[in-house]
Amino acid sequence: MKLSASSLLIVSMTAVTILSCNQPAQNNTATAKDTAMNCEGKLPSRYGSIAGDTVNIIAGIASHEGMVLINGGEYMMGAADKEGRPDEYPAHKVSVSSFWIDITEVTNAQFEKFVDATGYVTTAEKAPDWEELKKQVPPGTPKPADSLLVASSLVFTPPAYPVELDDASIWWSWKKGACWKHPQGEGSTITGKENYPVVQVSWYDAMAYCKWAGKRLPTEAEWEYAARGGKQQQKYFWGNEEVESGKPKANTWQGHFPDHNSSWDNFTGAAPVQSFTANGYGLYDMAGNVWEWCSDWYNADYYASLKQQISIDPAGATESYDPMDPNVPKKTIRGGSFLCNATYCKGYRVSAKMKTSPDTGLEHTGFRCVAN
Repeated sequence: MKLSASSLLIVSMTAVTILSCNQPAQNNTATAKDTAMNCEGKLPSRYGSIAGDTVNIIAGIASHEGMVLINGGEYMMGAADKEGRPDEYPAHKVSVSSFWIDITEVTNAQFEKFVDATGYVTTAEKAPDWEELKKQVPPGTPKPADSLLVASSLVFTPPAYPVELDDASIWWSWKKGACWKHPQGEGSTITGKENYPVVQVSWYDAMAYCKWAGKRLPTEAEWEYAARGGKQQQKYFWGNEEVESGKPKANTWQGHFPDHNSSWDNFTGAAPVQSFTANGYGLYDMAGNVWEWCSDWYNADYYASLKQQISIDPAGATESYDPMDPNVPKKTIRGGSFLCNATYCKGYRVSAKMKTSPDTGLEHTGFRCVAN
């Protein structure tokens, strides 16, 4: 993907790694043609590492209503098949302590209560600051028009015809005013979608909500342990049957990505929580629907760097490293989304992961909380 300096800046304003969120699995595309490698580029983040209003949120006391207790134990974390990306190997033994986890992704109604109680303003609702932004781009980069430096976010806009899968900018568009209250931009609404997962929230936004609720984001190790639902060394939380075999199991993309969704699973976008069968622990949407933030830094070499025989309550890498974009710190997201399709992305595999700048909010990214 070749962009002018101004276009590059605009692409970077909210979503550094949106163009990598649908990176294909190894068995689908050769490494040389990896979509993320071709179209992510070295994009600067929108705000750098600012935590928004998180520090101003008064910590709450966790309620376990709407949560389930996961009894601790050991499992093999990582890919047990040949479909994983390099950062899913090697599979390694992990021990996690017992923890509580939300049965569903945090909904619009739940997030609205948080905003009403705190007055919190999400990342996507803030206009980019050119003085801050220009510190992150090459010297001499021209300032974009003021009309472009407005609060906005990227929204999925499918083309009307088949396209090559090496340029994700074809199916993502900037929408002024896109935020958690208006997921598709100005004029869109969450009215009537109170039970849908909240989206267009950054990692900082998710952290702020967790603090207010007296909870926290799950570690990757906790998330995967919970997602497996008690199953070991299987591709999906339901076993090894492919997602489109039998009856619908998760909210994913069916048909030809990105121009035709057959809606075989009855949804073309996000679905209300609890629309599909829960996993073995009674958790919903641990595959598909929306990607979910974890607390861990993304580091492509983290699994390979582990030396101990067993990792006990691992918190992940101490720093971020993405070889495709080494200058931008990223956090890990898990679970896949309604845009995942086997020909392009199998993010709904239980060991699959992606990485996103913490100041990124997207139409297909949300979160759920855990508590000790």
